[in-house]
Amino acid sequence: MLRMIKGRHAAGALALAVALGCAACSGAAAESTGGQGATPASSQTSPTRAAESSSPPPPPTTISIAFGGDVHFEGMLGSRLAADPDTALGPVASILSSADLAMVNLETAITTRGTPEPKGFTFRAPTTAFQALRAAGVDVTTMANNHGMDFGLVGLQDSVAAITASGFPVVGIGLDDAHAYAPHYATVKGVRVGFVGATQVLDDPLIPKWTAGPGKPGLASAKEVDRTVRAVQEARRNADVVVVYLHYGTETVNCPTDRQQSIATTLAAAGADLIVGSHAHVLLGAGFMGRTYVDYGLGNFAFYSSGSGPNTQSGVLVVKVQPHKVVRAGWVPAHIEGGVPIPLQGSAVAPALANWDSLRGCTHLSATPPR
Repeated sequence: MLRMIKGRHAAGALALAVALGCAACSGAAAESTGGQGATPASSQTSPTRAAESSSPPPPPTTISIAFGGDVHFEGMLGSRLAADPDTALGPVASILSSADLAMVNLETAITTRGTPEPKGFTFRAPTTAFQALRAAGVDVTTMANNHGMDFGLVGLQDSVAAITASGFPVVGIGLDDAHAYAPHYATVKGVRVGFVGATQVLDDPLIPKWTAGPGKPGLASAKEVDRTVRAVQEARRNADVVVVYLHYGTETVNCPTDRQQSIATTLAAAGADLIVGSHAHVLLGAGFMGRTYVDYGLGNFAFYSSGSGPNTQSGVLVVKVQPHKVVRAGWVPAHIEGGVPIPLQGSAVAPALANWDSLRGCTHLSATPPR
């Protein structure tokens, strides 16, 4: 369910307008009701009614979807969450809330129990993480990533219980593969959007343990290509717009790997209109693969990065969509300070946008869709 906060932030709305351009923003108000009007008193068609029937159909409804990258609540972010969940993600909330729908990658287990898995970094957060996401304008998140089961089966069970108790929409995790790969659907202005989440990144020793299967709790793994394709095809049958959020890529490398490009090509063919991803901790390029819009890497979002390195370059991808069509995409650049993305202003915006555009050079993607 969309919160009342949506669309009320003037600063966020202005940033979306700048990122997308007025042509895309103007379409957001168009909405077809599908109604047929009153029943005519006479069976004869009047000249006025004949003229009405020959008029062009209304334009398709356009909605906006905003995407952020990796989110956890460790370190300074844990302190922000404990102090006030409603402001934990900081001023970027105005950007997320101004879009019709918003999605991020929640890269943590939601638990206070369990034993850390044998890996380099383990993340966990309390259930107030969902309150923080909701307050920031996020409508759906994926937990299909290499930290979703950092505290084992107990941590996963707690995460699923927290998801159920909070009512917050989450994809990519479940008590079996049917739940982990199941799309989440949200309808805005009559446009039904299906969201799928899966991870291509799992520590090799943990792949069997972490991958969801029949009767087996776990995560939706994009290593299981056929199973991920079926999830996308299911969403395609039931939605006007299909979004796939993947956890993939190589850390600190800002060009997509062959595996990233291969899975994106496969899922585009399966029916994905929009494919976004995270994991590398740096930004990767974005553009059109045919009529499918692909962003290979959204970078860190709410993360304990600091300083001025590439891992502090962040932002919000805002995409305008119509049924079965991506109309336009834009980038709202930000810099991570104190763990949260602070939208850039003034003279800092242009070079950040130029850098984001330049990342497309190694992606084989196009800046525009085919005619």
